[in-house]
Amino acid sequence: MKVILSRKGFDSGYGGYPSIILPNNEMITLPIPCPSDYYRYSDISTKNGECLYNIMKSLKNEISFGGEKKELTKETHCHLDPDLCDFSVERDKNWKGIFGQIDASTTVLNNNGVKEGDLFLFFGWFNDVIIEDNKYKFTKGDGRHTIFGYLQIDKILHPKYDKVPEEFNKHPHVYDSKRKEKDTDTIYIAKDVCTFDNNIKGYGIFKYDEKLDLTKKGMNRTCWDLPDFFKGVKIAYHNENSFKEGYFKSACRGQEFVIEDNKDVEEWAINLIKEHSTNRIK
Repeated sequence: MKVILSRKGFDSGYGGYPSIILPNNEMITLPIPCPSDYYRYSDISTKNGECLYNIMKSLKNEISFGGEKKELTKETHCHLDPDLCDFSVERDKNWKGIFGQIDASTTVLNNNGVKEGDLFLFFGWFNDVIIEDNKYKFTKGDGRHTIFGYLQIDKILHPKYDKVPEEFNKHPHVYDSKRKEKDTDTIYIAKDVCTFDNNIKGYGIFKYDEKLDLTKKGMNRTCWDLPDFFKGVKIAYHNENSFKEGYFKSACRGQEFVIEDNKDVEEWAINLIKEHSTNRIK
């Protein structure tokens, strides 16, 4: 089973500030703005039913789009992908976790042999927030790279050629007709349950814990504290020079860091899911 470290959510160019770790350790990855997609920030709910737009508006009045600042309104649309939470929006009864990719990133996944059964670990730029005077406020610091969720692949479909189940019709890589016209447009549908634990759904988000942080404490967020067994393992966009004295320098560009098959890496990823997944079979 290959493990893919997949970079998602707000960055400096799209969004302009970190995704959110709430005081109760709930992690909210902020989907980047995208006018052509179906959902708006005002359509999306947190686990406790709070509107995502309201949280974001409390933090910032503006949002970055391609480096340009724009006002955040109730009509601002977003790219809800990966889509990992049963509660985010109203769901069809057959819905389950889904992720889409296109263009160069799809090519990276294909060239590295990503297939059914492989495992995405999604990470992004996060920072803690506090509630002060009934408003959300980021704590000091620039934040860090943190793993926030996962998806184990059950099916890989190409919307241009394959029939996509109707429960996924609002997903960005199915809904947007221009995106759907491309040969590289691809969706990865999650398994119902993980192959390594049938009490855990095949997709979900994590409750925050320091063990999910990739960034080494006190360093720039692209400086990671990976376990020693990663040394000598091939990782897309990286090479042996990525390992520095005391840290791993992650690539500033690229979204899909495919890791070659390795038992230690696989066990590491599985243990993170078993310990931190909030999406268990009831």
